[in-house]
Amino acid sequence: MEKEDILIVDDTPENLRFLSTLLMKQGYSIRKALSGQMALTAVQTVAPDLILLDIMMLSMDGYEVCEKLKADPETAAIPVIFLSALSEAFDKVKAFSVGGADYITKPFQFEEVLARVQNQLELRAAKIQNQQLNAQLEERVKERTLQLEVANQELRREINERMLLQEQLLKMALYDNLTGLPNRVLFMERLEQALKGSKERPEEAFAVLFLDCDRFKVVNDSLGHLAGNELLISLARRLEKLLSQHDTLARLGGDEFAIILTNIENISSVLFVADRILQSFSSPFQLNRQEIFINASIGIALSNINYELPEHLLRDADIAMYRAKTLGKGQYQIFDPKMHDAVIQVLQLENDLRKAIERQEFIVHYQPIIALDTSKIVGFEALVRWHHSQRGMVAPSLFIPVAEETGLINQIGNWVLREACHQLQQWYQEKQSDYPLFMSVNLSARQFAQPDLIEQIDQILAETQLNPQSLKLEITESVLMNNTQSVKAIMQQLRERKIQLCIDDFGTGYSSLSYLYNFPVDTLKIDRSFISYLDEKADSLGLIPAIMKIAQTLKMSVIAEGIETSEQLAQLKYLNCEFGQGYLFSKAVEGKKATNLIALDSREYR
Repeated sequence: MEKEDILIVDDTPENLRFLSTLLMKQGYSIRKALSGQMALTAVQTVAPDLILLDIMMLSMDGYEVCEKLKADPETAAIPVIFLSALSEAFDKVKAFSVGGADYITKPFQFEEVLARVQNQLELRAAKIQNQQLNAQLEERVKERTLQLEVANQELRREINERMLLQEQLLKMALYDNLTGLPNRVLFMERLEQALKGSKERPEEAFAVLFLDCDRFKVVNDSLGHLAGNELLISLARRLEKLLSQHDTLARLGGDEFAIILTNIENISSVLFVADRILQSFSSPFQLNRQEIFINASIGIALSNINYELPEHLLRDADIAMYRAKTLGKGQYQIFDPKMHDAVIQVLQLENDLRKAIERQEFIVHYQPIIALDTSKIVGFEALVRWHHSQRGMVAPSLFIPVAEETGLINQIGNWVLREACHQLQQWYQEKQSDYPLFMSVNLSARQFAQPDLIEQIDQILAETQLNPQSLKLEITESVLMNNTQSVKAIMQQLRERKIQLCIDDFGTGYSSLSYLYNFPVDTLKIDRSFISYLDEKADSLGLIPAIMKIAQTLKMSVIAEGIETSEQLAQLKYLNCEFGQGYLFSKAVEGKKATNLIALDSREYR
C-alpha cells in the first residue's frame, strides 16, 4: 500500500523534527518546509495528501499560505491542519474562513496529532473514493442513457410521474427537519381545525402559546450553529415532555416555537403549563461539550368566538410574547386587545417618522456641558426633538426605539450630526465664545454599523468647515461589543481625524474593562442613574469613585450627566469630576437659547 505523503511547514526546526519523527514512525511519507514560500514550491512540485501548517511564521504566515493554496484549483482540495501555540493569538474563525480543515495546538500531544492527521487523511481518501465512484456512476448512466434512447417516450412519461410525485412529497413535508416537530404549515392546519372545532363546540376551548428563546442568538453566535441546533433539539425534547399527546408543539423557525393546548378547562390550566415551561428552563441544557442556561418569553392567546382566522390567533400570541420580552424576558404575558392597539400605534409612529423626515419636523436642542471647577460652558450635547405636526412634541423615548428598529435612525442621526456641526461652526464664525467649545453627538449602534459612516462624517465636516477636534461622538458600550475588529478600525479612523470619542451611559452596559484598553476612547460619561443616588452621605457614592479611578488611570476625561441638585454637584467636585451636565445648569434648549447661554457665560468671565 502506498504511503500517504504529508508536508510539514514550520519555521522552527525542533517542531519539524518532532512531527516528522512521530509521523514517519506511523508509516507516513514526510516532507518538510521551513517557510511558506518553500511550502508553496514543494506543493507545486508534488502535491501532498495533507499539509500541517504553522500559523506564526516570519515572511509569510500560515493564513496567507493557506489562502494561496485554496486560490489555486490544483491545490485547493489538499486538506490543511493549522499548528498554533496556545499562547499565540489564534483566530479560529479566520483559520477556517481561509480554508483550514482542522487545527492542532502546541505543545503537541501525541494522540491528538495522530488522531487529527488520520481523520483528515481518511476524509480525503473518502472524497477521492467518492469521486471515483461518481465517475463510474456517470459512465454507467451514459451507457444506460444510450440504451434508453429507444424508449425515450416512456422515459418522459416516467419523468412526468416523478415530478408529480415530488409535488405530492413537498405537500407532505409538514415536519421540521431539525427537531422532527410539526412545522408552521402543519401547525396552522391544526390551529385552523381547533378554531373550527371551537366554533362548532364553544365548550371546547383552546389556547395558543408562542415561545421565543431569550439570548439564543448569543449562544448561536458564540458557540456556533451546530451548538445552536443541538440546543434547539434538546429544547424540543424538553417541551414535548411537558405536554399531553393531544397538544401540538411546533417549531415555526429559528428559535420560535408554538403550542396549541386543547381541551383546556380554564385559564389556570393554561398558566399551569406556562409556569412549568418557564420552570423547566431553570435547569441547564446539556450540550455535547458544556451546560447552557437559557430563558424563554411566552405569549398566550386564548380562543374566543371573535377569532375568524388562525393567523390572528398566532399573531396575538406573538404580540403577547414581545410584550413579555419588553417587560424583562423569562416570563409569560396573556394577550390583551390593548397590546394589538399598541402595535398599531408603533406602526403609525413609524409611518409618521417617515413623513417627519420628509417634512423636516425634527429640531436639535443643545444641553450645555460645564467645567465643574470653573462653571464655564465647555461644550454642548446635541439632542434630537420631534415636533409632530398634529401631536406636538413627541418624547424621544417613544420615537427613538422605533427609529432604531426600522433603521430610520441612520437618516435622523446623519441630519442631527450635520445640524450640530453647522451650529457650532456658526458660533465660531460669530465669535460667540472666547475659548474653544466642543459639540457632542450621539451615534447609535445601527449608525455605527453603516459601511459609509466615515465618508458621511467627512462630508459633513467638509460642508460645515468644522474643525474635527471640536467634534465628540458618543457611543454606548454595546457598540464596542459587536464586531470588535470593524469597530476598532472605524474608531481608529476617527482618531486619525482627531475626532473625540466618548462612551455614553458608562457602567450600565457590558462594563468590560478590557475594551477601554483596546479602543481609542477619550471620555467616559457617567450615567444619570449613578448620579441620582448622590446626596450628602459619603456612602452614596456607589461606583462613581471607581469610574473616576479608571478614567484617571487611562487618562480619560469624565462627564457626569443628570446633575440636578447642588448636593450632587458638591459630591462630584469632591471626587474631582471634570465635567457635568443636567437640569441644575440647564435643560436642552434650542439653538437661539443656547447662543444666549454662551453669550451670558462669556460676559461673566470677561
